[in-house]
Amino acid sequence: MIGIRTLKTGIGATITLLIATALGLKYATAASVITILSIQSTKKQSVEMAIKRLVATVIALLLATLVFNGLGFYALSFGVFLIIFIPIASKGNMVEGIVPASVLVTHFLGEGSITLNLFLNELALVVVGVIVALIINLYMPSVENEIMKCRHELEKTMYSIFENMACALKSECAQVDDRFYALLGQQIEEGKSNAYRYTNNYLFSKHPPFIQYFDMRKQQFQVMAYMKEHFTKFFMTTAQADVVARFTAEVAESVHGEKSAKDLLVQLEKLREDFRKSDLPKTREEFENRAMLYQFLNDIEHFLEIKQSFRESLTQEEFEEYKKGYAI
Repeated sequence: MIGIRTLKTGIGATITLLIATALGLKYATAASVITILSIQSTKKQSVEMAIKRLVATVIALLLATLVFNGLGFYALSFGVFLIIFIPIASKGNMVEGIVPASVLVTHFLGEGSITLNLFLNELALVVVGVIVALIINLYMPSVENEIMKCRHELEKTMYSIFENMACALKSECAQVDDRFYALLGQQIEEGKSNAYRYTNNYLFSKHPPFIQYFDMRKQQFQVMAYMKEHFTKFFMTTAQADVVARFTAEVAESVHGEKSAKDLLVQLEKLREDFRKSDLPKTREEFENRAMLYQFLNDIEHFLEIKQSFRESLTQEEFEEYKKGYAI
């Protein structure tokens, strides 16, 4: 199946060649090559690439004019040009413009002279090439549906992990399937990649805070890794473990937005207060288990604080754009 970028490249190169030919430009095929090189994955990348290529071309044409008029139109002169031009372009963060600009300069070498018309011809080739690429790249298929799908899938995985923990706390089985953690890590990275693509296709307009969302989930994922380490050290159930199990199940509900992190943090503090009022452990085993339960609660608190911090960082407009039907 032909990809959208391949299709755009073929159409763009053809249109560029037709325009350059209609304008009577020499070496019209060079403009098509510039268009091919300028079709990027996002609008932002396309604009940045166009600017770099235009600036690099102007520098290259001016430099080549000085070098060739001074040293003559020889292969050695072209080598001198490259030795000077490449470091300048690299230092100016215009590496993408080195190849197309150098190709245009070879036209000077082939002609054996530099006239104003030829200079403007080369400049017109790059202008036509990048402008057509920019216009073609105005169409970018939206990845919002992919982002939402990934978001819901990773939240489902998070929910399963917390439900697994809650169940294990009740049944004395401290085993959490590692495959859930591996899957969650993959889902977060995939979602973040799509979020960057989505954001880079909006040059000026506002957009949902998808990148911030996946950054938040990545931080929570790191906390969940710590929770897993502490969780595997539980070896007996107690009355407190049962209470923590029920609270863990409520934290699972917060992943889908059914409970707010703010409310759960208040509930967690009350839970701690109840623990302080409870009877002290009577054996070493109970003491160690109680200590691990406290650490587990500290991890949950950090998990919830990350989400609450994310919520507070959003403006009301961003929040309304983001929530898509459920609260955080």
